[in-house]
Amino acid sequence: MMGPVYAITDPHAPLPVADQVLAAARGGASLIQIRDKSAPDADLAALVTRLLPQVASLGARLIVNDRVEVAIATGAHGLHVGQGDGDATAIRRRLPKGMILGLSVETIAQAGRVPRGVDYIGAGPVRATATKPDHAAPIGFAGLAAIVAATGLPTYAIGGLAHGDASAVKGAGAIGMAVVSAITRAPDPEAATAALVAEWRAA
Repeated sequence: MMGPVYAITDPHAPLPVADQVLAAARGGASLIQIRDKSAPDADLAALVTRLLPQVASLGARLIVNDRVEVAIATGAHGLHVGQGDGDATAIRRRLPKGMILGLSVETIAQAGRVPRGVDYIGAGPVRATATKPDHAAPIGFAGLAAIVAATGLPTYAIGGLAHGDASAVKGAGAIGMAVVSAITRAPDPEAATAALVAEWRAA
């Protein structure tokens, strides 16, 4: 189920989050993360509950960013946490069996401390990105390759990635690329997602 395009929503993009999710799923994204740092848990849970069956019917999986309680309460397909979101081992113990757990990794030091039970990592930022102004220092494609080698886990590159980057990401050993603006701010998010999938397959 872990295909090459991992779409992440942006609550500030022109298209409503629900539409972003469904467009990415129709375009062929395998994982779609709902990321909204300010939405109340109840609102986020309602949105996830509504979207889960639709996303599943399109062959994709819906991932909740950061909100452990929302992921558990809604039965989301997965949860993604950052380095500051709590102990990943403890979080894994709380998740239902079969729920995917992803972890952000920004440095080689963090790559060496990924606990058991994490299913994939998001490595980056590869480049500076406006969608996450508080991000860590960019690692570049060389840094990405080093993190992939250090963890041995399926790795999605993230951070300022767009069309034209698939071959470099694949060359670094990542299984795919996580993108925000390249999909959410595209004139046609579904077509943009499909183009990223096609580019990866051709790379």
